[in-house]
Amino acid sequence: MTVSRKSFLNLMGAAALAMGFGGAAQAQEVTLSLHQFLPAQANVPKLVLDVWADNVEEASGGRIKIDRYPSMQLGGSPPELMDQAIDGVADIVWTVVGYTPGRYPSTEVFELPFMMTNARAMSSAYWQMFETHMKETEFKDVHILGTWVHGPGMIHVNKEVKTPADMEGLKIRGGSRTVNNLLEKMGATPVGMPVPAVPEGLSKGVIDGTTIPWEVTGALKVSELVENHTEFDGNALYVLTFVLAMNKDRYESLPADLQKVIDDNSGLEFSIFAGGTQADADGPSRQIAVDRGNNIVTVSGADLDAWIAVAVPIYAEWIADMETKGIDGQALIDEARALMDAYDG
Repeated sequence: MTVSRKSFLNLMGAAALAMGFGGAAQAQEVTLSLHQFLPAQANVPKLVLDVWADNVEEASGGRIKIDRYPSMQLGGSPPELMDQAIDGVADIVWTVVGYTPGRYPSTEVFELPFMMTNARAMSSAYWQMFETHMKETEFKDVHILGTWVHGPGMIHVNKEVKTPADMEGLKIRGGSRTVNNLLEKMGATPVGMPVPAVPEGLSKGVIDGTTIPWEVTGALKVSELVENHTEFDGNALYVLTFVLAMNKDRYESLPADLQKVIDDNSGLEFSIFAGGTQADADGPSRQIAVDRGNNIVTVSGADLDAWIAVAVPIYAEWIADMETKGIDGQALIDEARALMDAYDG
């Protein structure tokens, strides 16, 4: 059969079109949703989560696409994020572990007051201890991609705070049950509140202040809402723990090569990057408060003793609480400190 030149070109064009559509379908085999509670322009989405997602997309050769949903755009509230990952409402979530108090008790070892040396060392220890103690127990229902902490937690409040006694009677937002315990021991009233609610809480007088690291104050405009900030030399007053978590079935449904792409961009190195990046973002946000002429109190030297004295009983209480759950709290503390020392060394 003879085929005319025109017919041949038409056939070739149809074949090319078909190959084009086929290529597009192959290029985007998987679309994953990433859900979290901060605005898209905040530091964690911009400097950590977007970097992770972009790296995964690039490493997959375009076969994975990650749709990002900031500010709880898929619905629900921040404390529901972990269940959204477990139930498949979202494929991936980033959340504060302390938004579900007591549910992941071993993570609280990193939230004990004056425990953290630096965010990279602690994020490294957190991942290692997650793999050893938490992966097949507390987090068995979800696939964890990263574990990290933020930079030093501090106090932002509507009056000057130099000593624990200055906290007496203040209503302070705390981010975890460990932080709330510390606030109570200072005579403050802890108020449970996800971080996105802080600006409204401050502006309406629902709270007098909040405990958050410098890094997130920029996105929340905290330095415009309160003029006093109390930070601490040496180990951090407190930190919160985070996880980047993926629906287990969704991960296991991926082809092996795409699982490897996810794995290669997750784990220990990513956790250290995430914690370090958050801590590094403290400086620019602190500068905003400096430029506004806000009052920044830095507690150091002998002035730290009163704060540490308030915090000491929390260790014994936490160890006793862990014992009721069948967890050796002192062993977790010793291991975390040893791993952080090894990183710093």
